[in-house]
Amino acid sequence: MQRFILSRRNQIALISAILIAAAFAGKLIFKNETIFAWALITASVIGIAPIAIQAYQALKVKVISIDVLVTIAVAGAFIIRNFEESAIVTFLFLFGAYLEQRTLNKTRSAIKELTEMAPESALKQMENGEFEEVEVDEVDVGDILLVKTGAKVPVDGTVLTGEGYVNEASITGESVPVRKKENSTVFAGTILENGTLQIVADRVGEDTTFGRIIELVEEAQDSKSETERFIDRFSRYYTPAVLVLAFIVWLISRNIELAVTILVLGCPGALVIGVPVSSVAGIGNGARHGVLLKGSEVIQDFSRTDTIIFDKTGTLTIGNPKVADTEFYTDNQYEVLKYLASVENESDHPLAKAIVEYAGNTELYTVEKTDVVKGGGIVAKVNNRRVAVGNVTLMEKENVYIDERIREDIDRFERKGNSLVLTAIDGELKALIGIRDQVRPGVKEDLRKLKRMGVKNLIVLSGDNQGTVDLVANELGLTEAYGNMLPEDKSAYIEKLQKQGRIVAFVGDGVNDSPSLALADIGIAMGGGTDVAIETSDVVLMNSDFSRLPHALGLTKAIANNMLQNIVIAVGVVLILLASVFFSSWMNMSIGMLAHEASILLVILNGMRLLRYRLRK
Repeated sequence: MQRFILSRRNQIALISAILIAAAFAGKLIFKNETIFAWALITASVIGIAPIAIQAYQALKVKVISIDVLVTIAVAGAFIIRNFEESAIVTFLFLFGAYLEQRTLNKTRSAIKELTEMAPESALKQMENGEFEEVEVDEVDVGDILLVKTGAKVPVDGTVLTGEGYVNEASITGESVPVRKKENSTVFAGTILENGTLQIVADRVGEDTTFGRIIELVEEAQDSKSETERFIDRFSRYYTPAVLVLAFIVWLISRNIELAVTILVLGCPGALVIGVPVSSVAGIGNGARHGVLLKGSEVIQDFSRTDTIIFDKTGTLTIGNPKVADTEFYTDNQYEVLKYLASVENESDHPLAKAIVEYAGNTELYTVEKTDVVKGGGIVAKVNNRRVAVGNVTLMEKENVYIDERIREDIDRFERKGNSLVLTAIDGELKALIGIRDQVRPGVKEDLRKLKRMGVKNLIVLSGDNQGTVDLVANELGLTEAYGNMLPEDKSAYIEKLQKQGRIVAFVGDGVNDSPSLALADIGIAMGGGTDVAIETSDVVLMNSDFSRLPHALGLTKAIANNMLQNIVIAVGVVLILLASVFFSSWMNMSIGMLAHEASILLVILNGMRLLRYRLRK
């Protein structure tokens, strides 16, 4: 029965609200005191049930919670037949719990989704030399496996033969596939986009990097146990104090009505509603500005953050390689672009896709013959002309002359972190294209805002090479930058900072970021990222809009301050009311009730101010 009642707290709150409305309608409209009384009595009895159950459960573990005080106060109101106060107090308490419940979102489904992404089968070489499909659990260290185009790599291993491009976004978060050849390392859960590989299994099952990611998420989520809400911590002192005071007054005066009056005046109506209304108003503001805050615990921790760690690709950068720089060594640029786009249109390589996207609706020639040069690029026959598209090594093989000016351009492009695509037609270099994952527009100014708001450390951790990471960090003015980091490296670094006493927020968007998102004090996911990253996080920036991050931090600081203000108002009013009982002759329960209702209205209006919050420029 207890479980049944507690599971229907929200429905009980709704019924209480309807009964309270019916009571006042009966009194004010129909002048019927009987309807007024019985509707309030019913609302009180129904409303106190889940509160009393929680009070009983708290007392069983020797905790005097705020539920205990509310229960005693409602019982006291019943003794002196003040049904209006008892009904309103129970409704406010239940409604406050409902508001907080609405904002909380469990992240356990993230583990399930990670598990579903793990490879399930593998092509294993049998004793007769043939490859047969087996369950991934049947693969042992040392087994030889075949990975075909489009398949997931089933284990961590080393390439024996073959060549291809592997999308390692699930491990490193990087969008550009990595070229794999003999002796290259591959990771379970990554996808072979083109080519065929034979690999030897080095780590299998839970020992793989992908398996480690799942384990890290589980450990990080377990380490983030729910902290007691501030009101419950405060009530450890407040609730017993009110109870003791009322009991002492009764012992001395033997006036049960005075003792119950103290309990009613001490009932924390504004205290109960003050924190949730600040939280919900702030969360509502965030939602309107594209920031999803997952609960009041997030607000408290985020508002005190002094260190923010960023993933690079898809967070500080757009996450989609694009043509960033171009140099043409001919007057007829459009003609060269037609040849280049025609050749690249034949390839599925990410760099080729970036060039095709850059070319747009450019007219394409028919490509008659293509020859893929390993580690170089493509040589093709287009419109009876020999077209070479690739890197500097390919140009040298094609005996394309590269003068000093072009070499200076190449060095300049590389210093900017570009991947280079050169185009030669009939042995003459015509174009140099620089492709890179570009920094998000406005990120630099957003980072400055974070610094002005008190964030001392802005750090980037990335699976990309150190040179590229340094370029991004220097451009954006970040405090520290670390490249070549796997998920476990990021998690270890976060743990190190936390041991130093820092309050760490992590911003990322990929599956590989989920352990860090879960482990950090505050996990912040870009809304355009993977579902698992979003579910594991505490804060979501919708539409992957980085500019929402300063607003999110400023908002949480405003919410935390607003919560404190409401607590001071609520406790201050209660203390004044209690003092007035002893040191004035005019204080009575009716005036106290009026002051209670006024304080409730005040904290609600104060909390609603957060709906209009905007980050100051």
